[in-house]
Amino acid sequence: MPKVVSRSAVSSSADAQPTASSTAALRVYYCICGEFVLVIDKSLASLPRRTTDGAVVIRSQDSEQGKAKVFKLNATAKDPVLVERQEGHERQYRFHCPRCNLPVAYQSTPPPVKSGPFVYVFKGALSQIQGQVPPDAFEDDIDLPS
Repeated sequence: MPKVVSRSAVSSSADAQPTASSTAALRVYYCICGEFVLVIDKSLASLPRRTTDGAVVIRSQDSEQGKAKVFKLNATAKDPVLVERQEGHERQYRFHCPRCNLPVAYQSTPPPVKSGPFVYVFKGALSQIQGQVPPDAFEDDIDLPS
């Protein structure tokens, strides 16, 4: 006599309309060390960049200008850093990779993530292919004299 594993019935319909969550394509991004850091509903390449440092801008709260992106950032918060800009100073609350401690993102408000209107991902910090260095990781490197 065969063993019965489950008595549940699977029900499906070819007429059912797909839901928004089932059709959304989530994109996963990894740190240079290979650690999973970000999952988001849109490609980072399609999002706007800051003119000051080239960081990718992710809208984290709804406003009149647009809807917030759906994303999850797997990173640890560190102490804020004061960055000198042409217009003055900017306080960055940075998020680091939980494995290698590389800074991957920041926001202008204290943690937790999404407490401010935007989260910024550092240029060249994340890759869609695990274990591969992003093409723009070393774009702004300057050769130092020996």
